[in-house]
Amino acid sequence: MTIVFTDRLSHQDRLEPTSTLSLTAEERTQITLRGYSDQGTPIALKLARGTILQEGDWLRASTGELIQVLAKKEAVLTITSLFPLALLQAAYHLGSRRIALEMTTTHLRILPDNRVRQFLEHRGLTITEDIAPFQPETSI
Repeated sequence: MTIVFTDRLSHQDRLEPTSTLSLTAEERTQITLRGYSDQGTPIALKLARGTILQEGDWLRASTGELIQVLAKKEAVLTITSLFPLALLQAAYHLGSRRIALEMTTTHLRILPDNRVRQFLEHRGLTITEDIAPFQPETSI
């Protein structure tokens, strides 16, 4: 039996997850999705239009089941520099091109793209291919 999750809850700090759902960044933007929980239970998502899931979000089914969303590891490019201003400038250029971007104080992260990689390397940034959870900034 497929469990259908329709409600996104605010972060629930005191709940202990009995079920988790690892999704890529792209999958976390889908309002309808069919698949399996990390524990192998068949699930479906039917969320409100405009919903973008984040690591740690909780979903509830009409039958009361809860599942916690996790960011699935995926292929990414990690961008670093010895110069904080170079990272800030890269973030500006990537944002102006509407490229999905994860930002931290030590690195930037994007999905693999050879043209963007060449652009960043030309600017003197260090690019590393990684497999990691990708959590891009979301628009408000």
